[in-house]
Amino acid sequence: MRKIRLYIASSLDGYIARTSGDVDWLFTDQDYGYAEFLTQINTVIMGKKTYQQILSFGEYPYKDKQGIVLSTSLSGQTDENVQFVGGHLQEFISTLRQSVGGDIWLVGGSKTIHDFMKHGFVDELILSIHPIILGDGIPLIVKDPSIETALELQDVKNYNSGLLQVTYQVKSKRNCSDVE
Repeated sequence: MRKIRLYIASSLDGYIARTSGDVDWLFTDQDYGYAEFLTQINTVIMGKKTYQQILSFGEYPYKDKQGIVLSTSLSGQTDENVQFVGGHLQEFISTLRQSVGGDIWLVGGSKTIHDFMKHGFVDELILSIHPIILGDGIPLIVKDPSIETALELQDVKNYNSGLLQVTYQVKSKRNCSDVE
């Protein structure tokens, strides 16, 4: 079965973007394992706001991957990069996981991460912690006791830039039977 892997960066205080959505604080001075990670992925899933932000950076970077954007308002549509999926996701995610292919990258954003954590869809979390405190922004994890999830540390990499990359396996998914 294909794994769903959340590979994402955050500030030390747990934000994935500024309140405006800007990610100008992210390090781009080296690869940080991204290229190797990308070779293991053939599907990317993200929310509509994250997709729109990625498009604002220029050319869509995942043209060689199956692209899925979660959006109720655009569900059933496609564009040159992705298909839009909305509604109840349990059956869709189950079918996707059992299809042939590499792992699935949960790109973001915050609401999508919350939904996937709440429903027990995430198998692995790779978090690149940047040595910056933003003080405010879009949180990696939205406060919600229903997403309590035990994690098992798999790896820690530290870089000269001060970035820490922590890999966790999801140990127990508290509410995976509560999917709507």
